[in-house]
Amino acid sequence: MEQDSATFWTDAAQQFQQGLRDHLDQAMQSFQGAQAGAAAVTLSPEKFQELQQQYVTQAVQLWNDSVSAAPTSNDKRFKADAWAHNPLSAFSASTYLLNARTLMAMAEAVEGDEKARGRIRFGVEQWMAAAAPSNFLAFNAEAQQKAIETQGESLAAGLTNLLHDMRQGHVSMTDETVFEVGRNVATTEGAVVFENDLFQLIEYKPLTAKVYERPFLLVPPCINKFYILDLQPENSLIRYAVAQGHRTFVVSWRNPDPSLAQKTWDNYIEDATIKAIAVTQEITRAKTINALGFCVGGTILCTALAVLAARGEKPVASATFLTTLLDFSDTGILDIFIDESMVKYREMEMGKGGLLKGQDLASTFSSLRPNDLVWNYVVGNYLKGETPPAFDLLYWNSDATNLPGPFYAWYLRNTYLENNLIKPGKAVVCGEKVDLRKVNLPVYIYGSREDHIVPIGGAYASTQWLPGKKRFVMGASGHIAGVINPPVKNKRSHWIANHDKFPPTAQEWIASATEYPGSWWADWSDWLAGHAGKQIAAPRAYGKGKYKAIEAAPGRYVKAKA
Repeated sequence: MEQDSATFWTDAAQQFQQGLRDHLDQAMQSFQGAQAGAAAVTLSPEKFQELQQQYVTQAVQLWNDSVSAAPTSNDKRFKADAWAHNPLSAFSASTYLLNARTLMAMAEAVEGDEKARGRIRFGVEQWMAAAAPSNFLAFNAEAQQKAIETQGESLAAGLTNLLHDMRQGHVSMTDETVFEVGRNVATTEGAVVFENDLFQLIEYKPLTAKVYERPFLLVPPCINKFYILDLQPENSLIRYAVAQGHRTFVVSWRNPDPSLAQKTWDNYIEDATIKAIAVTQEITRAKTINALGFCVGGTILCTALAVLAARGEKPVASATFLTTLLDFSDTGILDIFIDESMVKYREMEMGKGGLLKGQDLASTFSSLRPNDLVWNYVVGNYLKGETPPAFDLLYWNSDATNLPGPFYAWYLRNTYLENNLIKPGKAVVCGEKVDLRKVNLPVYIYGSREDHIVPIGGAYASTQWLPGKKRFVMGASGHIAGVINPPVKNKRSHWIANHDKFPPTAQEWIASATEYPGSWWADWSDWLAGHAGKQIAAPRAYGKGKYKAIEAAPGRYVKAKA
């Protein structure tokens, strides 16, 4: 009997090994077939044979381990005890992880054009994230155990969650019923003092008896809503600026509908950003103001400053750029989406009019981190029937905005594809040739170390093009968490170089920088105060002259849904 059992396992193992070899041979043939249409990449037979042998060796070991004990994993998707106690689920998880490692190794071994290699890696990552056994009830031991423990209630709740998300058009990342714009997010007191068809200008009520004479204008990204800068009182950059004595204004972009389908990049520069600067000056009677641009808002702000400089106007005394790209040489993973054919397609589709739907943008950004921003919620919401916890940042992240097609098409070609903003005179905006060398003013440039949307190298590159006195600071964490890091939390770190030298690369700068604990906000506040002028009595009313309070902050525009 023991001999029969040994023979069975030996034969099974041999069949298993042969199956693995056949599987990898088919993968190689498919890969080579794909190369016929994309000669820019290759995979050497020697490297493939090496990976194949590693795969077979590890797979056989996995098979042998599964006979005697359930394999375990450190992957957070499979760490629950239920996976280890269910041999089928544990084996499927271990097999999946082996396949994922091998496919990613094959993707990394590809030789050739970097963009093509990046696309292969991205495609493999997307496929592996979607194919995880944790995403399927038949293999997810944790979801099965919960269904048994709740006598099926978790499955019923999951179906309810699925139907709810299908109606709202996106996967719920947080309990959206907890939040309401103006009630418990975007609550800093203020009033709308100007509006046109593109934006509302909000002025905030002073929190100090005196304010700096030079007002402060924030230009947030138009691909998101401004209240990322005003989530809760304790993490609001807007409230922080007001509390530091700055007379603060913010651009609240309108969520485009078909009436704005013809709007262009020029409209967002002339009729929005330049107009907001002018209205802020008129209300405050200030000759110059300080300004801040965040992400795409920084790109828009700097373009506006270049247009004004070409006209011989310099209404902004200092500018802050948070996670902003001006030089699009280093755009990280987003680069894989951009090429001539893609941009031409978008130009044909909506270059003359139309809307890029907010959900399309949101899906693109979520795909950059599929396990964390997609499948994590699919499993929790639908397979386990859980309601995701209330989280203000994720509520904001789900509050999508549309973009006018012509604006979007111009942006793609002139920034991500052709990188025209750093080429003096190449980009023409509002009838003026853009030349960043004319944007000569003190600037504070911030980049996040783990930013996957604006890589630290891309944020740092602005130091190479702006001629004025510069201060560069790097914060820990990513695109949002690195920026929204108030001092009261005493979290994370930031890096500052104690010199005014800006070598060609971020890596060289980082090597000379010193790490400091906590938020970078205090450093920025000290810098901004140095450019804000003397202090004067705080205004007692919103607006001035023809600019009167229209409605209470946060206004109507930010509440419009995509």
